[in-house]
Amino acid sequence: MAEGYSNRQIAQLIHLAEGTVKNHISSILTKMGARDRTNAVLRAIREGILG
Repeated sequence: MAEGYSNRQIAQLIHLAEGTVKNHISSILTKMGARDRTNAVLRAIREGILG
C-alpha cells in the first residue's frame, strides 16, 4: 500500500484474492481512523510504523 500498488497488484504479489486484500485494507483504514490509503500511509510514517 505504501508503494502505491493497487489492490490487484498487492494480491498478485502476496498470492491472495483481490477481495481479500480489499477487506484487509478496509480493516486497516478503520483501525487507523484513516479516511483513505494515503492518509493511512502518512499516519504510519508519522508514528514510526513505516520508515
